[in-house]
Amino acid sequence: QVQLVESGGGLAQPGGSLRLSCAASGTIFSIYAMGWYRQAPGKQRELVAAITSGGITNYVDSVKGRFTISRDNAKNTVYLQMNSLKPEDTAVYYCNRASGSILRFLPGDYWGQGTQVTVSS
Repeated sequence: QVQLVESGGGLAQPGGSLRLSCAASGTIFSIYAMGWYRQAPGKQRELVAAITSGGITNYVDSVKGRFTISRDNAKNTVYLQMNSLKPEDTAVYYCNRASGSILRFLPGDYWGQGTQVTVSS
């Protein structure tokens, strides 16, 4: 059974940083693309950052230059480093395992439970 467990959310001040982690189990982690999504109240869930099995990354325009997605296949974990946070980054962040190795297979069927990120002074 595939499980994705996010951690690292919390409260940050504008301009601050947070690092999210998503630990995967029950899957051959290294062969799948992974994505980080977020959903703010009253808004649709959106793809924030994604990484292929080979390490190619992609970002939504609003986070380019501020967020970095990475993966450690030895630890079955994908990360989202978030710098220069803004109040509009406030949302529940979810990780997702794609159904294939490249980005067009996102989103897949497996989601984490989500972690709240709040950016406020």
